[in-house]
Amino acid sequence: MSEGESVRVAVRVRPFNAREKERNAKLCIRMEDKTTTIINVEEDKEKKFTFDFSYWSHDGANERPDGYNEPAGEGMGTDGATYADQDAVFKDLGQGVLNNAYEGFNSCLFAYGQTGSGKSYSMVGYGTNKGIVPVSCDAIFKKIDEMKASPDAGKFQYQVTIQMLEIYNEQVRDLFAKTNPTGGLKVRMNPKSGVEVVGLTEWPVGSYREIDERIETATKNRTVAATQMNATSSRAHTVVTIAYTQLELNAKGPGKHSEKKAKINLVDLAGSERAESTGATGDRLKEGAAINLSLTMLGNVITALAEKSNNPNKKVLVPYRDSKLTCILQDALGGNAKTIMICALSPADINYEETLSTLRYADRAKQIKNKPKVNLDPTEVLIQQLKEENERLKKMG
Repeated sequence: MSEGESVRVAVRVRPFNAREKERNAKLCIRMEDKTTTIINVEEDKEKKFTFDFSYWSHDGANERPDGYNEPAGEGMGTDGATYADQDAVFKDLGQGVLNNAYEGFNSCLFAYGQTGSGKSYSMVGYGTNKGIVPVSCDAIFKKIDEMKASPDAGKFQYQVTIQMLEIYNEQVRDLFAKTNPTGGLKVRMNPKSGVEVVGLTEWPVGSYREIDERIETATKNRTVAATQMNATSSRAHTVVTIAYTQLELNAKGPGKHSEKKAKINLVDLAGSERAESTGATGDRLKEGAAINLSLTMLGNVITALAEKSNNPNKKVLVPYRDSKLTCILQDALGGNAKTIMICALSPADINYEETLSTLRYADRAKQIKNKPKVNLDPTEVLIQQLKEENERLKKMG
């Protein structure tokens, strides 16, 4: 995998919200298969983008008695589009993240888009329309139960831990802690394990219910506020990290165990925004400026990585250290992780500029190449390398 593996990118468009309906907004997004088209209604011009997945969640849905939104049928949406429900998004994106973790690869899934574009719906969801984070957590323990019931169950042990942080005004806060140090937690590079947040709480969890309770407690500590674009606008970037460890007992002889570790980062980015659209003033305006600045830094990193991928022989400085967000996402972007980006889109022509900006952001991200590797015990890696070298020398002889 020396040439790297591309970041997979998905886009998802939501229904009109109350504000857009009040302003008689017109639909400016069209989707067909993997292609997303944005239409400048005033100038009658179109721009097309192709991604790994284009999800139509604007219309064509039926609400079941339990409140779950499911497809009304094939081609029942505008222009023959078929509604993409939470289950379809999880099967394409969330399940892939979990499969990578079971194989020992670090994975990252992050959601990007303007304020109120539907990021949190895809990541967290509501009611029976559960998003990728809760469904992934549930699926991990179902998988463990399945493996515990297999004939080889006695050979393996499993451990799952969870961490949850937010980056607010360039300060890292532990969402599991009642109090955080002034100035926030420190972020540093550990030569063995990569980027780490010093003092971040890591909770061992034994069931989906435990994770659900932890996330619910942490979510109450998140920084949210009302803006004109969104009544519960997240004012901080949120990162949920699930560490999955699989121990194979006596794999290398009596008492010598083999360990496979993987980290799953699920990132809900605060919404990019324009002050005139959100009506932000005072603290909200300052927060918006900090959010936009860190997203600009993220954009700079994505641009640098895209250039590096397209010109492998060129020396390109990737500015990871310019913000806490890019520092924490270093492995996810151009490093040791399999990464998926989901970009949330507004369907309304009144948000045309912001939506076009999101599509361009996503288009750059798909050019990034990561170099994921299975996370094994360092001694095991050394043994494997020596075996490969031995085989190479044998062939030469």
